[in-house]
Amino acid sequence: MPKAIFQTIYQDLKIKIEEQQYPFQQLLPSENALVEHYHCSRNTIRRAISMLAEEGYVQSMHGIGVRVIYQPVRQTSFTIGGIESFQESACRNGLTASTRVVQFTELVSDEHIAEKTGFPIGSELYYIQRVRYLNGKALIFDINMFLKACVPGLTPEIAAHSIYDYIENTLGMTIVTSKRIMTVERITQADEKYLDLNDFNCMAVVSGHTYNADGLMFEYTQSRHRPDFFCFQDTATRKQGYPK
Repeated sequence: MPKAIFQTIYQDLKIKIEEQQYPFQQLLPSENALVEHYHCSRNTIRRAISMLAEEGYVQSMHGIGVRVIYQPVRQTSFTIGGIESFQESACRNGLTASTRVVQFTELVSDEHIAEKTGFPIGSELYYIQRVRYLNGKALIFDINMFLKACVPGLTPEIAAHSIYDYIENTLGMTIVTSKRIMTVERITQADEKYLDLNDFNCMAVVSGHTYNADGLMFEYTQSRHRPDFFCFQDTATRKQGYPK
């Protein structure tokens, strides 16, 4: 499914901001200039800018313009607020990424799995363990469960490439929402077995429940990160109308 024009513009502006073609605190070109450059409508530009603002890249200032508020971070940044695949995050950070599938099997959700993941008892699931490498270092251990009915035909080869690419571009399913919790936990035997841990005895762990456009939870993931190599960032906005 081809991307809408505003999504293409959003991606182009996002890359230019990350590469500091539009550096921190600089104003983006005017709306008229962007309309002329991208050969599109004002509404299309505004939708692209709105997406950038939601992710904390820019801030619209009435009567002034759109100011860049994105600042690069030294550590690799995996966003909590957005939904990115491992490949997309690595590309955004300018890193070479690879994945090794260490376990790929099918199972049926029992009471224990249902309590942990939220999948109903009796659900047929794919269970996958993957080691994620960045610039040749084994730094992330992912444990994934996917609802088989929503992601049919999943294979170890797909899991080694990009499951989200398969879901969106082959199956045509829309990924909408991911509810996440981040914790710090002691390392496990699997962490020690698969990851380059150095002297670390704890991991930054992000657990997520991900839903499609039909409101079905199709994925449960526990992503275990070596803590020194990652910075989890999000952008918070204060809602108006709170009691003073």
